[in-house]
Amino acid sequence: MASSKNHRNDSGKEIILVVDDSPDTLEVLQRNLEPQGYVVFTALNAGDAIRLLESTHVDLVVTDLKMPGVSGLELVRHVRENLKDTEVMMITGYASVQGAVKAVKSGAEEYLAKPFTDEELLGAVQRSLDKLHLRRAASLSNHRAPSKAYGMIGASPPMLKVFDMIEKAASTTATVLVMGESGTGKELVARAIHYNSPRASAAFVPVNCGGIPEGLIESELFGHVKGSFTGATESRAGFFQAADGGTIFLDEISEMSLGMQVKLLRVLQEKEVYMVGATKPRKVDVRILAATNKDLAKVVEKGQFREDLFYRLNVITITIPPLHERGDDVLLLANRFVERFAREFGKPAPRLSDEVLLALKSYSWPGNVRELENMMQRLVVMSDADVIDMPDLPALMRFSVKGEASLDRPLAEVEAEYIANVLASVAGNKTQAAKILGIDRKTLREKMKSHDMYGKEQP
Repeated sequence: MASSKNHRNDSGKEIILVVDDSPDTLEVLQRNLEPQGYVVFTALNAGDAIRLLESTHVDLVVTDLKMPGVSGLELVRHVRENLKDTEVMMITGYASVQGAVKAVKSGAEEYLAKPFTDEELLGAVQRSLDKLHLRRAASLSNHRAPSKAYGMIGASPPMLKVFDMIEKAASTTATVLVMGESGTGKELVARAIHYNSPRASAAFVPVNCGGIPEGLIESELFGHVKGSFTGATESRAGFFQAADGGTIFLDEISEMSLGMQVKLLRVLQEKEVYMVGATKPRKVDVRILAATNKDLAKVVEKGQFREDLFYRLNVITITIPPLHERGDDVLLLANRFVERFAREFGKPAPRLSDEVLLALKSYSWPGNVRELENMMQRLVVMSDADVIDMPDLPALMRFSVKGEASLDRPLAEVEAEYIANVLASVAGNKTQAAKILGIDRKTLREKMKSHDMYGKEQP
């Protein structure tokens, strides 16, 4: 018998406790389970089982329904209400719908009727343990963040590699190019580099290059002198001057025009900027971090980005993985967001059901962490229950039996309906919807206009 409540025994094998008043049944189950790599304990009654559970951590309890004294249903309830990290399944020779309902309501994840095959037994055991693994992965209390996670949540191998790259980049003064899909957290990585570098006490200035009109970006980046253009009633410093001694983060650098790329290249080479309207340059000491959601090498091949600037920026490259490649990180993030938004809205934090956890892990997350964060906020706001379950999720994440398709509808009508459903699934975010649809944002806007989907709110 094990003497402590660790998740695993010294062999690293999962531990199963089988409870049945028939010694023959215990022997058969033990003989079937041990060759599969499980450590199997046995008990002839619920009392012995409870005493063993008090001293030994067990991953899964497999119990008979009808036993003398304390019944299997009572044992299931005891485990459910006293042991958070133990799964339960029930077997019985008195199979009935009523018995199955009672077992499930008491907390048994699986209900297996005798006689059953070896395959049915092992399948039910594996399904029960899979649900346990899912809950463990989602549990923040069991999560130990890497020693240097820089305020980010993640323990998957791709994210551990990102953390390692952040540490190396922070110790240098080299230019860094952060690459990753929209919503993966590129600015978080840039901030982590800055605030763990020797420049941490100076300014960190983020700039969204795609959000500044072409006619204003030079003035915004480098500043302007009084009278340099209509409306320039006074001299004003730009983002580079504001970041002097610190770091400037140029997000979506691929959106910068070729003309501005030439001027940025000069800043990298000469460490000086020309304010709009000025005749003399001004020296600046700024570390440049840049980010893009595009494959910048391919943009260079198309002639839309300067090759010399690309090589200047691409000294150190950090690629952030999309959320669907981060394994159990999605569950850690989902629980953290639920807890955060529950605190913000002054509500008890709801629990995510096992089915929801599985759906979250199985979803493709085209909008990445930002999409997950928005969804968790919406679920917390809209839910009044203690548990968030499958009906609370967006339609795209739920199973649905489709009726027979009507083949007498115009293509435009079908297209409009599908676009509307995709937009609804991402709370109206056109960038994310366009990504799911496989088109660019401009094409989406044109389709919405052609289907009269803007209504009175069309800009």
